[in-house]
Amino acid sequence: MSLLDKNDLYPLTFNPVYKARMWGGNQLTTVLHREVPQLHSPVGESWELVDRDDEQSVVANGSLKGATLRQLVKNYGKAMFGSKFCDSRFPLLVKIIDAGQRLSLQVHPDEQACDRIGGSAEPKTEMWYVIAAEKGASIMAGMNPRATKQQLLNSLDSPDIEKHLQIYPSQPGDAYFIISGTLHAIGAGNLLLEIQQNSDTTYRVSDWGRTDADGKPRELHLDNAIESINFTNRSSPRIPGEVGSAIHNRKFPIVNRCRFFTVDDLRLRQGWQDDTTSSGSFHLLTAINQPVRIGSNNHPIELLPGRSCLIPAKFGVYSIIPLDSEETDVLKTTL
Repeated sequence: MSLLDKNDLYPLTFNPVYKARMWGGNQLTTVLHREVPQLHSPVGESWELVDRDDEQSVVANGSLKGATLRQLVKNYGKAMFGSKFCDSRFPLLVKIIDAGQRLSLQVHPDEQACDRIGGSAEPKTEMWYVIAAEKGASIMAGMNPRATKQQLLNSLDSPDIEKHLQIYPSQPGDAYFIISGTLHAIGAGNLLLEIQQNSDTTYRVSDWGRTDADGKPRELHLDNAIESINFTNRSSPRIPGEVGSAIHNRKFPIVNRCRFFTVDDLRLRQGWQDDTTSSGSFHLLTAINQPVRIGSNNHPIELLPGRSCLIPAKFGVYSIIPLDSEETDVLKTTL
């Protein structure tokens, strides 16, 4: 990797990392029009931005093409990621989830549960944004306010557990804030953008009786799941999307009281100008429904729906220009 002066940093795009999943779908192709690889199972996840020991995002454009996200962290630090960044790795994992079948019922631990569980457990809070949803698609997230802890425990890994969960019909534009400790399952037919802490710790409660190609069920993690579930939190994780369009640009906060990340939904009719230097963070921009041009006159990038780019914290003023006459939906994620 050839190093750049920090003043020459520019908006970055990354090559997606596709993951085979037994529950994978086809909306990455039918909705986002991507050419996905033929893997041993359907593609269920596209990792858009990842900095893990076993997986790295690679820059796809410009002078830094070929550099890994870990190399950017090492060489550019706060100039790339902002004054709020204080880690040895990128703090988020960004995915697109393509669910052909429903995912397992699962939970992620918080910091206190990780301390109790030990080992390599990492906390995870996440947000989902519904890009597209097939008819009948749903989201399970959170305990039903009328359910007791004992009722839930008695129905773990049983179809009866659905009675003790909150279930929502999927609607494009809706978001879900899944704080650690929340039982959840993504239903079949959902195409979601997922912003999460940089963690890969998941405890399965139920896999709905599913087996793999060899006829074997996947492992469940009931003891660690019970240790992780927040049985007192009965709040709704759903954040309803804004209905209707307007003739002017609008910004709607989705996640704004979370210490791990913030997310805004930009609904654009005209060009939008923003500035990274006033936020103390990089800006991660994801086009949702229409193509956009992002950057400055010297560093323009065109993003197709579903694609993301990272604006370095030191970059400064930039614009988002809709390339379609329809209302254009862009998600902005920062620390």
